Amino acid sequence: MSGAAAVLKNVSFRYKNGDAGALTGLDLTISEGECVLLCGSSGCGKTTVTRLLNGLIPHYYEGELAGDVTVFGRSVADTAIEDLAGTVGSVFQNPRSQFFCVDTTAEIAFGCENMGLPEEEIRERISGTVADMKIEKLLDRSIFNLSGGEKQKIACAGVSAMQPPLIVLDEPTSNLDLDAIDELRRIIRHWREQGKTIVIAEHRLGWLNGICDRVLFMENGCVSRDLTGAEFFAEPTVSLNTAGLRSVAEKRNYLESDTGVTAIKPFENAASIELRNFTYSYGRHTALDIPELEIPAGSVCAVVGHNGAGKSTFVKCLCGLQKGFKGSVTSGGKACSPRDMRRISYMVMQDVNHQLFAESVLEEVMLGMGNEDTDTALEMLRKLGIAEYKDRHAMSLSGGQKQRTAIASALLAGKKLLIFDEPTSGLDFHSMELTAQLLSSLGSECTVLIVTHDMELIERCCTHIIHIENGSVSI
Repeated sequence: MSGAAAVLKNVSFRYKNGDAGALTGLDLTISEGECVLLCGSSGCGKTTVTRLLNGLIPHYYEGELAGDVTVFGRSVADTAIEDLAGTVGSVFQNPRSQFFCVDTTAEIAFGCENMGLPEEEIRERISGTVADMKIEKLLDRSIFNLSGGEKQKIACAGVSAMQPPLIVLDEPTSNLDLDAIDELRRIIRHWREQGKTIVIAEHRLGWLNGICDRVLFMENGCVSRDLTGAEFFAEPTVSLNTAGLRSVAEKRNYLESDTGVTAIKPFENAASIELRNFTYSYGRHTALDIPELEIPAGSVCAVVGHNGAGKSTFVKCLCGLQKGFKGSVTSGGKACSPRDMRRISYMVMQDVNHQLFAESVLEEVMLGMGNEDTDTALEMLRKLGIAEYKDRHAMSLSGGQKQRTAIASALLAGKKLLIFDEPTSGLDFHSMELTAQLLSSLGSECTVLIVTHDMELIERCCTHIIHIENGSVSI
């Protein structure tokens, strides 16, 4: 490590629309070639640090900034964001927010083209990046037909092809399965071998053991602990959980479970939601082909599978949101049309930004209530730990806080079928536990489906597992 890649001196920042992610008097030096993990509870300031490093603050996100931020000796405030692009590469929690093209190959090339590189060099960089990341099957695909995890891989590939000396990643594994996380781990090791400086803001921690030189634990906009990687990953699980962090211990991989609907906890309700000849295609590509499936009514059912297996397509068809699917659904012995399914179901999507509309968090969670009951809504916000934000605009919250707002809306909607697509992506340990407790308590009131890669969540709240691979469920 020959010098400083980034220096933050007495940096304070407060977003224009709120306090979540605010920083106060932060001093931080990141050396060239270091791999640094930023961890802490939702809203502690992790993402804000990444935005300072890549220039999104102050050039995109408005707010009050004090102090100095330099990257490889250049003042971030005095450098146009487009001039920083070749120096700092960014992978966001929601990769859709950084896409500019409609097909994958063009997206990987986009950053290199903006740098003005010769066409032949761009082709060589794409070829090398695709081989390194083993994503040949994702080339020449529509961005719109990718799973969340596949989009994340394309975002990583686009950054890797630009070959910046500093790479910042914000919750890069939030939508990845365990195999994909292993691939990302390998890519980060490759970046390290190239001498890259890497900064990762993350809640899922175990996969970073052996990769990070340094771990910074953030609280209330400051670094409260600065540990070596070895020191941090030797911390006992109880200490990490108490601090609001996820365990670093290896969890059971439910992708290795039998396919079909598998009971993982005692369950007595014999009623079911029955699916027959459930199919969907993206053009000529068959994305879903399920001859029959019974989902126990009143269950809390995890929907698992590798990235691109068809999980999100499955739940969108089930709740009547995906036009053009074929098949029948019977609930309680009654045939249900797609319109019926839309009426009795509520879905919280991976990207909750698309379903937050109201002027305040309290108004947001009350939108779907049949009978508006402020006291009940406030109690739900308290259970999810976001009551203090009731008067804030939901779009001013951190990613994890937005996620909990959307979950509260679903729980208050009074529907018989609740579907959550990666509900704990971006959630710290305490928020994940609160969410798991609420989802677990719903079994007597409705049926819950959870599309997830979060093994800790499955262990805490799910009664059954549906394992989908290649669009099919083996019975």
